Amino acid sequence: MRKILVIEDEKPILSNILEILESSGFQTISARNGTTGVQMAKEHLPQLILCDIMMPDMDGYGVFSALSHYPATAEIPFIFLTAKAEASDFRQGMNLGVDDYITKPFRRTDLLDAIAARLERKRITTQQYLKERQQSEELQNKLNDLRQLNSTQAKLLERLTEELRQPLSSITMVLHMLQNASSEVQREHYISILKEEFSKEIALINQVSDLQSLLTPENIRLLQNFNLLQQKPELF
Repeated sequence: MRKILVIEDEKPILSNILEILESSGFQTISARNGTTGVQMAKEHLPQLILCDIMMPDMDGYGVFSALSHYPATAEIPFIFLTAKAEASDFRQGMNLGVDDYITKPFRRTDLLDAIAARLERKRITTQQYLKERQQSEELQNKLNDLRQLNSTQAKLLERLTEELRQPLSSITMVLHMLQNASSEVQREHYISILKEEFSKEIALINQVSDLQSLLTPENIRLLQNFNLLQQKPELF
């Protein structure tokens, strides 16, 4: 049930407003002065506030200003109740950021229509905010995935480069030994070693292209879950 706070110092008007709201299905809380109204707004966090302008102790402008500086109440729709209809009053409220005015005396339908309009506007604004927040979170998650992908690719490429150096070192050494071979048997032996090391090198090079298709964000998360990225890959 939607909760509305009514701040009004004139008891007959307050009672009338509360009757209208409660008969229309709203939950109500009330205050007879601005100071109490500010305290109740912070304590109960209503969905909407109706507040008289001309009140002793703290007027409606003071109430609105106080609640605007409190994060939990700053976004609550706020409607002024006023017996004045002067342009200066409207301008002052609008400059502060008040959502709407209702001039006393008012009809039941005027009050309920104004409340419905403010609540609907708040609903749409909240819905849009949640949608944009979700989109922002999804974008941030994708960005984190890309960063993780790039980081993981770099680490695996570094490991692969280290593995590639081993056959190359062996090939260099065997070529030197082949040049100094003293018999046909030795040459055949060194040539067989060269073939084996070349095969290792080709296999490692082929794995580079395979890694590009395997390193998706989903696979990276799976590898992380099993702590496989912290170990030396067995396939190398």
